[in-house]
Amino acid sequence: MLRAFSSAVSGMRTQMAYLDTVANNIANVNTTSFKAARVRFSDMLYQTLNGGSGPGDEIGGVNPSQIGLGVRLSGIDTIMNQGALRATGNPLDLAIEGDGFFSLSDGRGGTVYTRDGSFGLDAQGRLINPSNGMLVQASGGGEITIDTKQYASISIGPDGKVVGTLTDGSGSEDIAEIGLTSFANPGGLIKTGDNSYKQSAASGDASEGPASADGRGSIRAGVLEGSNIDLAQEFTNMIQAQRSFQANSRVISTSDEVLQDLVNIKR
Repeated sequence: MLRAFSSAVSGMRTQMAYLDTVANNIANVNTTSFKAARVRFSDMLYQTLNGGSGPGDEIGGVNPSQIGLGVRLSGIDTIMNQGALRATGNPLDLAIEGDGFFSLSDGRGGTVYTRDGSFGLDAQGRLINPSNGMLVQASGGGEITIDTKQYASISIGPDGKVVGTLTDGSGSEDIAEIGLTSFANPGGLIKTGDNSYKQSAASGDASEGPASADGRGSIRAGVLEGSNIDLAQEFTNMIQAQRSFQANSRVISTSDEVLQDLVNIKR
C-alpha cells in the first residue's frame, strides 16, 4: 500500500512539471522565434517479487514479477522546428530559413546565439539587438557598423551581405556580411532568456560562417520568425496533465481509504 502512495506522489510531481512546461509554451505563443519544449517521462525502479526462471525438461519457464515504484521526469527537449514567418516591412528585421543562429556579443567577451532577428541600429550606427544592446556579429567576427548619413537605404540579401545605396546616387556598395552559426545538436543549447542560447557540451562546437552555406540557412529581410507553438496541441497536453494529476490524487485517496479499512478491522 505504501508503494501506491509513493507511485502516486511521483506521478503528481511529474505532471506538475509537465503542466509547468505547457504553461511556459502557451505563455510564449507570441514570442519571436520561441521554440516549444517537450517533456519526456520514464518509469522508475522496480521491486522484484519473483525473478522468473527458464524452462526445464518437465516444466515451462516463469516470467518475473515486478511492481513499479512510480514515474520520473527523464528530460525536457527543445523542439527546433521552423516557426512561421511574418512580414514586418522593416529592412533590419531578419529571419533565418534553416537551422542557423545569429551570433551576438554579450559585452563580456562571450557569445550568445539567437534566431530573433529584430535588430536595429544604436547611436553609433552599430547593428544590435535593441532589447539587450548585444552587438550582431559579422561573418568571421566583429561588429557591423552602418553609416546612415552615407547611405540612402540598405538591403540585406539571403547570403547575409549588407548592401548600402549611396546618398550621392553614385551606386551601391557592400558594407558587411552577417554571419550565421550552426550546431550539430541545436537542441542541446542552453536557454538564457531574451530569446538567446549558449553553447554547451551537448550542443557541440559552434560552426560559424556565411549564410546560405554548409547548412546554416539563408536570411530573409523584412520578416521575423514566429514561435513554433501549436496551441491546439498545447491545450490537449494541458488537459492530459490535469487528468493525470487528478488520477494520481485519486490513487492517494483510495490508498488512504484502504488503509483506513485495515485500521478499522480491529474494532
